[in-house]
Amino acid sequence: MSSEVRFITKNFDKYDPMSIDAYLAIGGFSALKKAVLMDGEDIASLIGAAKVKGRGGAAYDMGRKWSQARAVPGDHKLTICNADEGEPCTFKDREIIRRDPFNLIEAMIIGGFTVRAQYGYIYLREEYRHLRDRLRNAIRQAEEHGFLGNDILGIPGFNFHIHLYSGAGAYVCGEGTALIRSIEGKAGRPRMKPPFIKVSGAFALPTCVNNVESFAIVPHLLLDSDGVYTSHGSGESIGTKLVSVGGNVRRPGVYEIPFGTPVREIIYDLAQGIPGGHALRLIQFGGASGKITDARILDVPYTYDDLKAAGVTVGSGAILVIDDRTSVLDFLRMTQAFFSHESCGQCTPCREGNLHQKLLLEKLARGEATREDVALMKKIGEIMERSSLCGLGETAQAALLSAMQIFPDTFAVGGTY
Repeated sequence: MSSEVRFITKNFDKYDPMSIDAYLAIGGFSALKKAVLMDGEDIASLIGAAKVKGRGGAAYDMGRKWSQARAVPGDHKLTICNADEGEPCTFKDREIIRRDPFNLIEAMIIGGFTVRAQYGYIYLREEYRHLRDRLRNAIRQAEEHGFLGNDILGIPGFNFHIHLYSGAGAYVCGEGTALIRSIEGKAGRPRMKPPFIKVSGAFALPTCVNNVESFAIVPHLLLDSDGVYTSHGSGESIGTKLVSVGGNVRRPGVYEIPFGTPVREIIYDLAQGIPGGHALRLIQFGGASGKITDARILDVPYTYDDLKAAGVTVGSGAILVIDDRTSVLDFLRMTQAFFSHESCGQCTPCREGNLHQKLLLEKLARGEATREDVALMKKIGEIMERSSLCGLGETAQAALLSAMQIFPDTFAVGGTY
């Protein structure tokens, strides 16, 4: 039986996403009207009580993040919506923008009110340029109806403006500091921390960055007087989650599931299983930067803690299914080619590490690798995890290192030279 639910996605297909009047007709901006009657710290506490974790991959406590951002002093502060959904097999944010853009705008305004920010940026990935007009339309109509601009809802001093910024297709710009540098007109490369973004982010102003899905939860949560969201899940995994299921499945797509749904149910019920009678070879969680595993994961509940105990992570919410038509080695070579291409080249561990891993995997595919080569791959991967400047280099080897544990036969080679 399908366990798909509608909480974050409750507005999908309920209104014309190009019409603010249609959004208002289904109760749009009611959450904002409620939020402005609350103290910002109470909003952050409500999000914290629901144990909402950031949905971009880091899973940082969102209520805590907003509370910390609110506490940072500053006459000019920013919020940024990270819509640079560049993680392969991740496309949930695209569906939110496409099918419920006004909810995202409303959420950003609530975020600005909560953390005392006056400006917001939406950083949209270049590949989503077809959604630019949809977001620009939502921003323009929100301005015309008094939900954006100065003295919003007639409240003196409640000013918030949203700017839409498009990236140029760099995967690394999904990392917060690289994204910020791109907005500033600089090369999209990560910077050292501290200073942390919440203190000195875009244009050296206090900045709070959240993912599209993270924002999208907020209006629904504020209006959830019946506690529907918190009735799902348990422990540290409360509520619902959007997952992007792709690869060798009959029905790839975005599904909203309650935390605790078994992985088997997601793949074989919601996504309708693997076509053509082929067998499951591997599953990658959280995009190309995520770890991989095999069929042993199928009966594990989809929660932060259960997946971690099983050796993988929620990450971006991607679930990539690969069947027996693709070898583990070919999959790793493809993943490594991606990271070799997308490394910004700023730090040596990532720049050189990704290149040499690519060369070593190609050597392994030719049947020329030695035991020393395999040991070197593991060593390079571990060095990259510990010493890369940003998350790209730290996680680029996640698939390779996990494959060495799950599929040791892939790396079985002969003697030494």
